[in-house]
Amino acid sequence: MKFSLENKTAIITGGGSGIGQAICQTFAEMGAIVHILDMNEAEGASTANDIAENNGAAFFHKCDVSKYDDVDKVIKQVAIESGIDILINNAGIGFIGNIENTNEEDMDRLYNVNVKGVFNCIKAVIPYLKEKNGGVIINMASIASTVGLSDRFAYSMSKGAVLTMTYSVAKDYLDSNIRCNSISPARVHTALVDGFIQKNYPGKEKEMFEKLSKTQPIGRMGKPNEIANLALYLCSDEASFVTGTDFPIDGGFIKLNS
Repeated sequence: MKFSLENKTAIITGGGSGIGQAICQTFAEMGAIVHILDMNEAEGASTANDIAENNGAAFFHKCDVSKYDDVDKVIKQVAIESGIDILINNAGIGFIGNIENTNEEDMDRLYNVNVKGVFNCIKAVIPYLKEKNGGVIINMASIASTVGLSDRFAYSMSKGAVLTMTYSVAKDYLDSNIRCNSISPARVHTALVDGFIQKNYPGKEKEMFEKLSKTQPIGRMGKPNEIANLALYLCSDEASFVTGTDFPIDGGFIKLNS
């Protein structure tokens, strides 16, 4: 069967909700043993339970990706129990603001999760992938990695770093048969988007949802499962010739929005 992940173990950060949850569910459906790393215990455990109820294999680990000791402990445990084949660096946080209304604490918070979190996970996983001479790493970047967006200074900084880390890791570990790629979504419809609209535009939710949807030339937001399907391809054996590449999935935003 094409795109099968049978007998493969995947570590997915931020897997309790949104895009991460969709990746966990999709990978489990395709036969992977899924390990969910998330700070939200309720969401992470719920995702793991849902997968188990559908005859999949999933385990939840409460983990702060910004702390290397936390990450290393979990990854070491997974490696001992089942080995590691795939790492999905999906955990991330957002921030709205230009440089004038971004303070030092904001920058540190974005760096710690979006940049250092990716660094911590890759650094902890690499020795195990090298030992088995192969594996796949997917980093969740963003259209903000390559396109200037208004009021996204700190976020763009962090996602630009994710993109260039992807290129560096892909180059450094060619001889170890470790493939590393990134995915750059535009706006994806998740509970976070709904919460943002409700908080900032009370009474105008429908109007703002349509306005935000139309910022993508295709006329709508992406769906979490669409991002998950791209991740599935990139982690499958069918993508064995693909490394060191960023994959926009953006409804035409980057190329068609001028």
